[in-house]
Amino acid sequence: MKKSALQKARASYQPKLPIVLTGAVKAVEGKPTQSVADQDQIRELFPTTYGLPEIHFEKNANPAPGRPINVGVILSGGQAPGGHNVISGLFDGIKKIHRDSRLFGFIMGPGGLVDHKYIELTSAIIDEYRNTGGFDIIGSGRTKLETKEQFDSGLVILKELDIKALVIIGGDDSNTNAAVLAEYYKKTGAGVQVIGCPKTIDGDLKNDLIETSFGFDTATKVYSEVIGNIQRDCNSAKKYWHFIKLMGRSASHIALECALQTQPNVCIISEEVEAKNLTLAQLVDQLADVVAARAAEGCNFGTVLIPEGLIEFIPAMKALIAELNDLLAANEAFPTLSEEEQRKFVIANLSADNSATFQSLPAGVARQLTLDRDPHGNVQVSLIETEKLLSAMVARRLETMKEQGNYCGKFSPLHHFFGYEGRCADPSNFDADYCYSLGFNAACLINAGVTGYMSSVRNLVKAAVQWVAGGIPITMMMNMERRHGEMKPVIQKALVKLDGKPFKKFAAQRKDWALNTSYVYPGPIQYFGPAEVCDQPSLTLQYEHQGK
Repeated sequence: MKKSALQKARASYQPKLPIVLTGAVKAVEGKPTQSVADQDQIRELFPTTYGLPEIHFEKNANPAPGRPINVGVILSGGQAPGGHNVISGLFDGIKKIHRDSRLFGFIMGPGGLVDHKYIELTSAIIDEYRNTGGFDIIGSGRTKLETKEQFDSGLVILKELDIKALVIIGGDDSNTNAAVLAEYYKKTGAGVQVIGCPKTIDGDLKNDLIETSFGFDTATKVYSEVIGNIQRDCNSAKKYWHFIKLMGRSASHIALECALQTQPNVCIISEEVEAKNLTLAQLVDQLADVVAARAAEGCNFGTVLIPEGLIEFIPAMKALIAELNDLLAANEAFPTLSEEEQRKFVIANLSADNSATFQSLPAGVARQLTLDRDPHGNVQVSLIETEKLLSAMVARRLETMKEQGNYCGKFSPLHHFFGYEGRCADPSNFDADYCYSLGFNAACLINAGVTGYMSSVRNLVKAAVQWVAGGIPITMMMNMERRHGEMKPVIQKALVKLDGKPFKKFAAQRKDWALNTSYVYPGPIQYFGPAEVCDQPSLTLQYEHQGK
């Protein structure tokens, strides 16, 4: 491939590893674990992989000679910066175990395993992709692994290639698939280990032992650079209000991190909206009050950050969407109806309260709520133009306030949605190191003979050499949730904690940010230079570790 000057310089970067992984290691078991909720149901569904102990690695003074092992790898779900480095770390890790070890990549996600589409990843291929963004080395897909037929089809090619371990790199749903596959292969004696790696820019795959998901650091730095650029333009022109929607369907981690980095006038945190039981009208009133207050000071400009999934956190909307999900899942003929017939069907079959909420929405938004669900049965919230909905409602509210003599400004909104811009960026130094460590660590888990584990690297606010490496059973992160009208085991999403230090830091400053122009301009990601510029982890991670 043709490479830019940056790519050529970046190719020589050697990611840093935790010191414990630089030599032979041994796995040390901790206490048995249990799922975060619904323990009886999860134990019943995962009888052979439930309750496994946490693992951490220590130096091994007397290692046994390594043996060659063939490993498969899958990139699953949406892209996140650093995926190539996970694969690079995995490749180097299994080669360190034995030089004759081989790595096979399944093409376009889990579907490649089922359909037997693969490529052997050699050093020549791996070296082309070190420290680069994207998932294009083997591609990604969203096929769900959930049927016996899929598992058995995958096993055929795994046996043919003599693959003894499979690494699935993905988010919460992908790692749920990994847990289900690990359970099936262990229960049936297939002889294939399954290891997961935590990926999602949304930041909602985390706990005390998975401190962050890879890609979050890079993506939020990319978004914060662009938000900072917009804010500088905003403060220069002094005549526009920018409504900026950010990725994060199920949690507001991206919006919160970007707010901490850039200090916008307003940042909506979905979890707070739900906790305070706010209505859409109340949100609009709050936004209009900020616009009016700034206008009174002669500032007819500002920035508003909006999480992608906000609409699902407004209690009345959440109830509506939950009933819609069940209603549409149970009606296979719905997609064949005309748009008007669909609307009539929904209104007639919803409960009275939810039907009233549905009818109160702008026609376009109501229509968007009835569109096809994503592969996980969720509303495709990225298709709902929440930023335009809010700005239009704010404009109407300001007109009323002007008639009442409570607003004297000019409101000119502009709209943005930052999503794909951050998913495939070249990883920051933090993500380059973290991802490489996750992959190398996955190789160590394979060598330890375990299955149903997620690669865990923590102590991440310290220098990379001080990071702690090991693994946690995927089942300890699981609970039961309703999907496609049925209760299913899934990894519990990590939401913004309103009593957590990052949110408290934000909440303590937002009144000042609302009235004053306190913008910060982070600038682009830096790869070369002093550590305080190039190697710092996200502010969220730093605040979470304060006092530990």
